[in-house]
Amino acid sequence: MTVSEFYSYLCEKIPPELTLRGDCDGISCCPSPERNVARVLIALDVTSDVVDEAIEEGCDVILAHHPMLYGGISDVCAGNFRGDKLIRLIQAGIAVMSFHTRLDAVDGGVSDTLSALIGLKNAEKFGENGICRIGELESPVFADEFAAIVKDALGAPFVEYSDAGRQIKRVAVSGGSAGSFVKDAVAAGADAYLAGEFGYHNLCDSPDSGISLFAAGHFYTENPVCGRLFELTAEVGAMPIITFSNRIKSV
Repeated sequence: MTVSEFYSYLCEKIPPELTLRGDCDGISCCPSPERNVARVLIALDVTSDVVDEAIEEGCDVILAHHPMLYGGISDVCAGNFRGDKLIRLIQAGIAVMSFHTRLDAVDGGVSDTLSALIGLKNAEKFGENGICRIGELESPVFADEFAAIVKDALGAPFVEYSDAGRQIKRVAVSGGSAGSFVKDAVAAGADAYLAGEFGYHNLCDSPDSGISLFAAGHFYTENPVCGRLFELTAEVGAMPIITFSNRIKSV
């Protein structure tokens, strides 16, 4: 299977029409579209460390969640950190492709993976393009109990939360940054909303609107989906390698 064929296969599984407006996922680097895909490095982010590993492992493709060129690029020049990565990837003939908001929304993607990890039942879609999920816990819990459940399920170093002061049964989830979907979660009848991160004012104001917010970290809410990318890569006979690189530290 060539790089072009591998990308087309993934687009069948993770359709481009699920991508939110303004996102820049897809193929961001493709020196050799007809290169055979034998080894694939799977990562949440395409950092310089990930590029190093892909080169050392002799990979043909880096398959990521976050787009490498998020925010745009004005040049491809040595000495610019994004330019340096692209130059090294092109020299090594390694393609980079990412599935960002469409991987959040697709069945079995980020939001479904997160729902399953915390034990939500009967999860349904809400938000733009069905990017979020809402479901129910087996039994109602208080905010501190739910924070402990989330921390354990995701292996997060901590969970930041605001407490609306009522038991939690109906829970909304999405990975990464989720401040723009808080109103949708309230409208969907959520007692709580779990995501990677919320803005300060989201956390401060949420109890007034009757919803508890839980922020478990961008990395910890999204990285589990790499397991799904592993499965998709293995289905076509390529050798998938997952890297668990996380540069964000906590004390």
